[in-house]
Amino acid sequence: MKVGIIGSGNMGSGLARRITAAGHDVLMTARDLVEAEKIAGQIGPRVKVVPSADVAKGVDLLIAATPANSQVDALKSAGDLRGKIVIDIANPLKPDYSGLSVGYTTSFAEELAKAVPGAKIVKAFNTIFAQVLTEGPDFGNGLRAAAFYCCDDEGAKKTVHALIESMGFDAIDAGPLSNARYLEPMGYLNIWFGYMAKRGTGLAPTWLQRGEAAGKKRAA
Repeated sequence: MKVGIIGSGNMGSGLARRITAAGHDVLMTARDLVEAEKIAGQIGPRVKVVPSADVAKGVDLLIAATPANSQVDALKSAGDLRGKIVIDIANPLKPDYSGLSVGYTTSFAEELAKAVPGAKIVKAFNTIFAQVLTEGPDFGNGLRAAAFYCCDDEGAKKTVHALIESMGFDAIDAGPLSNARYLEPMGYLNIWFGYMAKRGTGLAPTWLQRGEAAGKKRAA
């Protein structure tokens, strides 16, 4: 799989590390291409830095690894995204981190879909810290971090599910894109635990299940 990533910060670089470790290729772009080149050199030869206008060309999906307030402009700089799978990882935080600036009756992901018409928007990775991407999803004792995703396009879901599983995370289908209204608050709660409760960023939510359905999932 070839994946485009917009952003070379902690999340962008963390995703690039985990995605290339899974055997995929990455095209990365950022505001500072020189800095992005340095980061790509640290990750390995599977990461190629390109101008923003080229990051969506020939990729299976595009990840917007930028803050919420700059994501629309970042995606528009990538050119025509009609028909393209776009993963939105953002949590729309208030400037003082006291909560979300959007939520409950809509979500950032849903508003993004309106701003980038024709793109297949998928909410994913917003509950995963960069540290977990870097250190890996395995928490020991048979537990691994979950990566939840939601989208209105079944084909996009299958592609994103395959990418998440290849990265070692437990891929959990969270339903339609409107369920980003719940994933984004979950992402904020994870941030609250990490920073406000001072538990650090080596944590991640998951979803445990007992019974026959759990056994079927493991066998699948």
